[in-house]
Amino acid sequence: MDMFNKLRSAVTSALPGNPLSKDFDVLNHIASGGPGLVWKIYNAIKKTTKQEAAVFVFEKKLLEKYSRRDKELIVETLKKGISQLTRLRHPKILSVLHPLEESRETLAFATEPVFSCLANVLNKHDNMPSPLPADFKDYKLYEVEIKHGLLQLAEGLAFLHNDVKMVHCNICPESIIINKNGSWKIAGFDCCIPNSNQQSDPSFANAEPTFPYREWDPDLPSIIQPCLDYLAPEFALTMTCCRGSDMFSIGVLIHAIFNYGKPLYECNNQLSMFKKYSEELRKFRSSLLGNVPVELHEYVKLLLNTEPSVRPDSDQLTKIPYFEDVGSMTLQFMDTLFQRDNLQKSHFFKGLPKIIEKLPKRVNLQRILPALTKECVNADMIPFVLPSILLMAEQVTEKEYMMFIFPELKPMFKIKEPIQILLLFMQNMNLLLKKTPQSEIRNHVLPMIYQALDQNSPQLQEICLNIIPTFAELIDFSSLKSHILPRIKRFV
Repeated sequence: MDMFNKLRSAVTSALPGNPLSKDFDVLNHIASGGPGLVWKIYNAIKKTTKQEAAVFVFEKKLLEKYSRRDKELIVETLKKGISQLTRLRHPKILSVLHPLEESRETLAFATEPVFSCLANVLNKHDNMPSPLPADFKDYKLYEVEIKHGLLQLAEGLAFLHNDVKMVHCNICPESIIINKNGSWKIAGFDCCIPNSNQQSDPSFANAEPTFPYREWDPDLPSIIQPCLDYLAPEFALTMTCCRGSDMFSIGVLIHAIFNYGKPLYECNNQLSMFKKYSEELRKFRSSLLGNVPVELHEYVKLLLNTEPSVRPDSDQLTKIPYFEDVGSMTLQFMDTLFQRDNLQKSHFFKGLPKIIEKLPKRVNLQRILPALTKECVNADMIPFVLPSILLMAEQVTEKEYMMFIFPELKPMFKIKEPIQILLLFMQNMNLLLKKTPQSEIRNHVLPMIYQALDQNSPQLQEICLNIIPTFAELIDFSSLKSHILPRIKRFV
């Protein structure tokens, strides 16, 4: 009952009167995101399916400092941005589970489970809970996460530019959402610019898309306009906008990621500063790149060129040598597992343990483990993925093992075919007994051992007889006497 009251209290305080509260239980405040970090992000559970989710909440009390006209403009722009996000469906675009709902005090919508936005990770903590969630303590992006994240953004932009024919126009850390599994997703479509060619007219079908220029207006609230720190210089120099404008923003984003969250220039929402820095970019100095890796210098310089036609497009960006390391290529393959046949998967999984040894633990738990456990619905694939899962079990703490790995192993303990599953578990019995609490050993591990002893496979019986003495002292005496010894006697 106490937990129910806490849950109800959280819903009441986060979504007063909002219809979204009928479908989702809103839990703890975890992050913020969107323009100016105005959206609070909460963990949530969908009531009907118990599916994990995230709920984004905009509190209208934040509008108190604005004029009536500006209040209406901000609400209208936020609604438009979420409406556009809801219509877009792509693996690299944040997935909306429930469209925008409005009450007198809030706007809210629900998405796939979220960790935070990229800005939070880069130490921008506006509108976040205090104290910060423990996950943010000493949080640091690993290089493989950065490489794969940038590849995901490039793929998302390729979809927007080539398929949707749209310019995002506000690519910045606040618009990049990191989901629960560590994937980077594009959001923040408040300032997007669609192709102005009339696609309904057949004569325009193959025409080059055009994107109308929108002037940055200092008389309007900054949160409903593109972030000047990441905006392309053509908005000041030639009064134009194109797909290359988003690529400039990616260049500044790369700079910020490697320079403690700081963009190339900080305009402080001052249009005059933006125009000044745009002029300065005509004479770009390599010293501006700061801590950007040397192997990226040439490409970031091209992305930051004042001439849009010089910048690599989204497809070209994915092909640069910087991204061709085994870690990022592995994560790319994991993203496309659903497209692969079982032969391709099994070949990939055989070599995966060597890669897992080199990847950071967080990456393994967030990115690799969920993909592997999805494969376990097919028992024939389990012998190929189980060695990698057990290797991760060695890397993690007992708490992490019980939270992330043991729940996935329990259903596998009961599977009798193919026999290789039991063989793998028996070969790794010391690991299982070391990491698993005694109560769970009695309920789940020992029944699996009994099952292995009952099999008619000589190979399995032999391995059981060989390894039981190595962990017999870890099994309580009553189980040894009542269940294991009688089964062993049958072999004599």
